[in-house]
Amino acid sequence: MTADLHPLRVAYDDLGTGGPALLYLPGWCGDRTVFDPLLPLSSRHRRAISLDLRDHGASERTEADFGLTEVVQDAIAVIERAGIQQVVPVGLSHAGWAAIELRRRLGADRVPGIVLLDWMVLGPPPGFLDALAALQQQQAWEQVRSGLFAMWTTGIDVAPLHRYIAGMAEYGFRHWRRAGREISAAFAAEGTPLAALERLDAPCPTLHLYAQPADDAVLAAQQAYAAEHPWFRVHRLAARSHFPAFEVPGEVADAIEDFLCTLR
Repeated sequence: MTADLHPLRVAYDDLGTGGPALLYLPGWCGDRTVFDPLLPLSSRHRRAISLDLRDHGASERTEADFGLTEVVQDAIAVIERAGIQQVVPVGLSHAGWAAIELRRRLGADRVPGIVLLDWMVLGPPPGFLDALAALQQQQAWEQVRSGLFAMWTTGIDVAPLHRYIAGMAEYGFRHWRRAGREISAAFAAEGTPLAALERLDAPCPTLHLYAQPADDAVLAAQQAYAAEHPWFRVHRLAARSHFPAFEVPGEVADAIEDFLCTLR
């Protein structure tokens, strides 16, 4: 299915009925197939939509530059075309910035909650901003990308995950440079994701599901934050990769559904 967004068309899958609907948002340099294990499970309970970013996946190709602003515009166009009244964005990694912006734009009545998948909600770890800068350099980007792929796949024998990473490798410098630029700009403008969530007009129920990093201190820090901010909750998944839906789709889908039930 596609949404006609002048001058582009954005591809998306649309399954199930009932609300609030889920809108699955992939990260940069990946496509919506990362959510293929989740959509059939989520759509048993409610409507579930996953989209491709413009110039990604099955969406129309373009040489025109774009950024987070256009990603959010496309997401809103899909929401409106699908006639969705209430939606909970599920942002994979740095698509969390788009999820937060959808809450800002559409408000609490239409976006009653947010789900974040495997994101650095406490802020970028040491060296990450340098890596983003290197992604924007012609002589360094491939080495950085290889390092990311290794971190996401080493020791993990899950065939769909490796196929997905192979698909990410088909995106070249133009796409990865944009990813580095947009992620860097979001951190510079917003600070940490949790700080951005705190600045929303009203507390936004937010669930963070993640597998990496496995450091217990990272989980403890999020649990301590949740104890002081009742709108935030965290759940570490029984997975090891940056794309846990390929490893434990049932656990991810169940955690999301349990969270949505609390929104009622």
